[in-house]
Amino acid sequence: MGKEFEIASLAETDVTGLFILRKVPIMQSKISRRHFLTGLGVAFAAGATLPSFAFSSAALAKSPFKIAVINDEITQDFGRACEVAAKQFGMQWIELRGMWNKNIVSLDAHEVTEAKRILKKYELRVTDIASPLYKVDWPDAPQSKFSPRGDQFNAGFTYAQQEEVLERSVEAARQFSTGRIRCFDFWRLEDQAPHRRAMNEVLQGGAEKVGKHGLILVLENEFECNTATGTEAAATLHGVPSKSFFLNWDPGNAAKAGENPYPYGYNLLPKERISHCHCKDTTKIGIDADWAPMGKGVIDWVGQFAALKRDGYRQAVSLETHWDGAGTPEKSSVQSWAGMRQVLQKAGAL
Repeated sequence: MGKEFEIASLAETDVTGLFILRKVPIMQSKISRRHFLTGLGVAFAAGATLPSFAFSSAALAKSPFKIAVINDEITQDFGRACEVAAKQFGMQWIELRGMWNKNIVSLDAHEVTEAKRILKKYELRVTDIASPLYKVDWPDAPQSKFSPRGDQFNAGFTYAQQEEVLERSVEAARQFSTGRIRCFDFWRLEDQAPHRRAMNEVLQGGAEKVGKHGLILVLENEFECNTATGTEAAATLHGVPSKSFFLNWDPGNAAKAGENPYPYGYNLLPKERISHCHCKDTTKIGIDADWAPMGKGVIDWVGQFAALKRDGYRQAVSLETHWDGAGTPEKSSVQSWAGMRQVLQKAGAL
C-alpha cells in the first residue's frame, strides 16, 4: 500500500472555477498516493482547471516579466493584500499605491515600518511607488472635466504641493527599495496644445530631480490625463528626453481613450523607454467602455504580452484589476488574476 498522507477534498470550487482545497483530518481519510493522484486525473479529465496554487513563486519567477499586482486593488488591509499576492497568487513582486486608507506618500514613519515588516514576512519586493505625482489640474488653464471633486486614491494634493509629493515619493522609493516612481501629466484639457511645452518642462524637471537619486519617473498614460494613448505617449516621450523618464504603458487606459492599444498604440512606442506595464481589460474601445477581468475583454493581451517578451521587455506587468464584478475588490482581483495568468501562458510568458 502507498504512503498515507493528509488529503484535500476537491468537492467544491471557488468563483473562478478553481479548486478550493479543504484539508481532511488524517484519521478520517487515509488513501494511497496512487489513489489520490488517480482521483486528480479524473477530476482534471472532466474539464476542471488547475488549482490556483499550481503556479508557485518559483514558477512565476521563470517568466521574463516581474509579475505583480497593485496592492490596494485587492484591499486596503495591507497585510491581507500581501498575503493574497504572495500565498494565493504566488507573486514575488507588488506595486504600492495606498494602504490603510492612506496614499503611499502620506504614510508616517510607524506605518512605513509596519509595511516593510509585512513585505519581509511575505517575501515581496516592490516594483515601483505608484505615486499621484502631477495628477492635478494644470494651472492657468480651464479646469478639466476630468478633475475630481474629491480625493482620488486618498491623494488630495494641489499643484502647489507637487514638489512635496515628489520629495515624499523619492523617500518612499528609498524606504521600499525600488528604483521607479509613477507619475502623470495633469488632468486632461480640451486643448492641451498651448500648454504642452510647459507640461513637458515640468516632467523633464521632475525626471532630472529623481535621476539625481538614481531613480526614474514612469509616466502612466491615463485616459483622464493629457497623455492617454500610445500615440500621445510617443509624442510625450519625444518631448521629454531625460534619461530618467520612461513610460508606464497601460493598454486599458489607451482603450478607454478610444485607441486600439495593441497592436496599433504599442507599435508607435519606443520600446526601450517602456519601463512598467499595467494590466487591465475593457469591454470595448472607447470612453464609455466598462472594465473587464483580464482576458475577458477586447484587448489582445496575448499579443501584447508576446510582443513585450519578443521586444526584450523585462520589467513588471502589474495587475490593476479595476473591474468590480465579483462583488468585492479581493474576489474581483482573484478572478482577474486567473485570467491574466491564462493570458500569460498563452503568450509563452509563464
